[in-house]
Amino acid sequence: MNAWGLTDKGVVRAQNQGAFYLFVNHEDNIAFLAVCDGMGGARAGDVASRLAIDTFVAEAERTLKPGMDAEALGRVLCGAAVLANEAVWIKAEAIEYAGMGTTLVGAAVSGALAAVINVGDSRAYRISPMGITRVTRDHSLVEDLVITGDLTAQEARSHPRKNLLTRALGTDPQVDCDVFSLEMGPGEFLLLCSDGLTNVVEDQEILYEVLHGGDPSGVCARLVKLACARGGPDNITVALAAL
Repeated sequence: MNAWGLTDKGVVRAQNQGAFYLFVNHEDNIAFLAVCDGMGGARAGDVASRLAIDTFVAEAERTLKPGMDAEALGRVLCGAAVLANEAVWIKAEAIEYAGMGTTLVGAAVSGALAAVINVGDSRAYRISPMGITRVTRDHSLVEDLVITGDLTAQEARSHPRKNLLTRALGTDPQVDCDVFSLEMGPGEFLLLCSDGLTNVVEDQEILYEVLHGGDPSGVCARLVKLACARGGPDNITVALAAL
């Protein structure tokens, strides 16, 4: 099991509000990944994303144990997300940080079992020679409209309110996480990313870069480069685990 990650401010933004974390224990066959993306336009989004990552990682590493099943892995990630939300919420009480928040997508892998959680519109994808599947569901206005049939997925990509989140870390005193359990096999990949990638790069292009673009260690750099070539309108953060 291996993991790689990269964050970039993109072409347009002056500041990078993205953050990621990777941990791989080859002896116990455990991997842990997380991506946060500070809320665009909100004050101190970089502070929110960094604080969320630090808090989330500290709690997850404290409670993550070898041999856990997918349900237990999910409980670990949700508990860590609750503490991360609380940390950002408390910090946001200060005037200079008022209104800040961040997305979060995190994954824990133990052997062939994985758990994924998300809050906001940063995503997780499962990738294999069989194709690419989005694991998570965006917590956003346009995603809700797609689900109700009022927008197509393609229309949602260019909708003027596509960045309006319905859930994020730090914007409310409590937070609900979506939890997903997976059973994965050798040759499969788990990719976490911010919307700075998915707003400008199609799922099939992500699939190609992961499986056919070159060495897996260069996937994150290739995806960032592709997003920047498309104008890089937002920060881009990518983390990839290979089983």
